[in-house]
Amino acid sequence: MLKMRAAVLREQGLPFPYARSRPLSIEEVMLDPPGPDEVLIRIAAAGLCHSDLSSIEGIRPRKLPSVPGHEASGIVMELGHGITKLKPGDHVVSTVVSNCGHCRYCNHGRATLCTSVAEPRKNGTLSTGSKRLHIGDEYLYHWSGLSVFAEYAVVAESSLVKIDNDIPLEDAALVSCAVMTGTGAVFKAAKVTPDMSVGIVGMGGVGMSALLAAVAVGAKRIVALDTNPDKLKLAASFGATDTYLVGQDDITGQVLTDTNGGLDAVIETAGSIAAFTTAYSICARGGTAVAIGLPRPTAEFTYLQGQLVSEERRIIGSYMGSGDPSVDVPHIFNLYRNGKLPFHKLKTGVIGFDGLNAAFDDLASGKALRTMLRPNDSQGR
Repeated sequence: MLKMRAAVLREQGLPFPYARSRPLSIEEVMLDPPGPDEVLIRIAAAGLCHSDLSSIEGIRPRKLPSVPGHEASGIVMELGHGITKLKPGDHVVSTVVSNCGHCRYCNHGRATLCTSVAEPRKNGTLSTGSKRLHIGDEYLYHWSGLSVFAEYAVVAESSLVKIDNDIPLEDAALVSCAVMTGTGAVFKAAKVTPDMSVGIVGMGGVGMSALLAAVAVGAKRIVALDTNPDKLKLAASFGATDTYLVGQDDITGQVLTDTNGGLDAVIETAGSIAAFTTAYSICARGGTAVAIGLPRPTAEFTYLQGQLVSEERRIIGSYMGSGDPSVDVPHIFNLYRNGKLPFHKLKTGVIGFDGLNAAFDDLASGKALRTMLRPNDSQGR
């Protein structure tokens, strides 16, 4: 049994600013050793994601109390029985979409749709069905089968992807969620090619990842839309050819005019029905609107059925990159090594546990793309 520090969420929906309401408490937590098919890792870095924020806000329910966090990199420390693909000292990134490897979805390269982890994730356990976190006799729930806002984590082997040890672990953590989600929407869901025009609604960490992927593909036009002018300036520096400040009068009409009828593919990352309505409205005839942001579970989107048919539009969802992390993560790192996907630019700060609540304020207010937590460094930098 290992004693460690971890962030614990006991109540959702506490008021902003979080530096004052402090939804995350840093506590001494006990971590049980890995069981069969489980691995102990030392967390090197963990990214603060809007999915974490939406749960802190109370938009997406979670089992409580729990240790949050799902986007991370780390080093393998100890193996449970039956581990065959990893060894101590290996560098890894976490993935929310652990998978069985043999169901109808896994067999067709769509591991992100594997249903093997759905029930354990809903129940707040590892994908093995176990719980390894506790304070005294009180067990804590796992967050997306991971719980990486901690110095260490025990996770299922299928929740990890081995990476080469020469990749900086702080950069590598970004691929775990933001980069895999944004690039997958471009590469796999929208299947963007150089002759296509692309729009991205919502320029957070995932949106910027999609933008970098569109640049890597060589899309002929890349349009960025956001409510934050500073993010639009950053998007332009990353390679957006056009930027639009959402909130202006008739933004849809302006984009349709400027793009001669709309865009071939538009990716919505904000998890907002208003944002997806904008994304769909600026698609060209024959265009594809891709939803990758997660709204409230009860949120609904409506469209004109006649327009969908007569203009041959497509509405699709893309979850965690629409592929297989074991294949996609190495591909992403190859592009990174070759300078074609400089996702390290997404990092906007590094913190220790002391700065965690305030960092979620920065994420909520749009000041940060990806703040990185170093759980084994109480000061950060």
